[in-house]
Parts: sequence; structure tokens; C-alpha cells
Amino acid sequence: MFSLKGRVAAITGASSGLGLQMAKGFAEQGADLVIMARRIERLEAIADKFRAEGVRCLPIQCDVTKTDEVNRAAEQAIKHYGKVDILVNNAGAARNAGVLDMSDEDWQFTIDADLTSVFKVTRAFANYMAKEKHGRIINIASIYGQVGNTAMDTVAYHSSKGGVINFTRAVAAELAKYNITCNTISPGYFETELTADTLRTEAFTNFMKVSVPMGRYGAEGELNAAAVFLASDEASYITGQNIKVDGGYTAV
Repeated sequence: MFSLKGRVAAITGASSGLGLQMAKGFAEQGADLVIMARRIERLEAIADKFRAEGVRCLPIQCDVTKTDEVNRAAEQAIKHYGKVDILVNNAGAARNAGVLDMSDEDWQFTIDADLTSVFKVTRAFANYMAKEKHGRIINIASIYGQVGNTAMDTVAYHSSKGGVINFTRAVAAELAKYNITCNTISPGYFETELTADTLRTEAFTNFMKVSVPMGRYGAEGELNAAAVFLASDEASYITGQNIKVDGGYTAV
């Protein structure tokens, strides 16, 4: 079960963190890869490592907030492989502030990076998937798309990730007739290059113990199982869903 052999998986934000982890997870199940991010030198180095392990991998420089770059990336991926079976919208960024202090510019930056980009990338790739009558779209949201928080003020991030979750439902309903599923994964706190310094502090370790039923943050690779499952043929009747991979954070 859950083999991805013969499938092509495209992942945005794949130069580091959860995006790179999921790319590795797909490769382990036999998928060919399209890895996208802004840092092309980093992508090319990653692609070389995958190829050395016998994995077909196409690196594409792409700023997911720019329509022309997104459309070109989709065209390039299709030209190279002839299809894309799996799309993971993982790229994002945020500027943090509360509703009393957030500027219009920081609000728009976050919405563009975390929500509008998901629309643009989905539109570009789903048009090809619809022609093939097959596709798996996986959008990476966040536990913060479902709850507020008292740890930090980040109203635009909460709003954008909540938007991603309902965008997923809308796309799932619209594209089901093309045999395309669309689901969300909402990660909790995960260790990545960007979060490691914060998560490893004594204060955050203590916060995890009282706020997360499993008492810890997610380790490298622990998101991969959900992504592989949703990308698989076995998940063909699952669409419009939001899977929380958060150690139970949103259960209490």
C-alpha cells in the first residue's frame, strides 16, 4: 500500500523544512519529484543528492506570489515529465502582529504569501490535472488556521491559514468531477531550520508539556505519513478534509 511509484510529485517551498521533508518522504515511496522554491542554488544541490540516490528530480526556481513564475513552473514540470500527479502547496511566509498594530502592507504580504499563492499554484497545476482526470492536491495550513493563540500576535497568519482550509473544501467540491482530490494538512509545532532555536528553549519545552497532549513538538519526518497517505491511490475517496498532525494540540 501507499506506493507512489510512477507518480510525479510537485512541492513548493521544498528547499528546506517541511517541504524538503515531504519531498524525501515521497521519494522513499518511489515518486519522481518537482521541487520548487526561490533559492535555485539550494534546489539544485538538493536535486543532485536525490539523483545520486536514483530519484528523478527537477528543480524549478519559483516565487509562488508571482503569477508568471507559477505558470512557467507548471509548464516546465509538465514539459519535463508529461504530467504532475501530486501537488503540495507548502510555501509560505508571515509577518507577525496583532489586529491593533498590523499594517496594511504586512497584512497583504502574509495573505499573498500564505493564501493567494495557494490559489495561484493550484490553478496552474490543476488545469493540467483536469485534462488527465487525475490529481492529488495537498495544502499545508496550520493549527493556527483553526484556533487563536495567546503565545504571540499573528492575526494575518491565522486568517490566511483559515482561508487555506476552506479554500481546500471549495476546490475539493469543484474538482471532484475530474477525479482530483484536495485535502489539507494542518501541522502543529514542528522542528525545522527556522523553528529549531525557539523550540529547543526551556520555555518552549515547558509550553509543549502543558499545551500538547503528547508533550513534545513534531520531529523531522513525522508529517510525511499524512502527506504520503493523501497522495496515494488508496486515498482516492478522501477529499475536502483537514488532517491535524499536532500531537493532540487542537484536541484540548
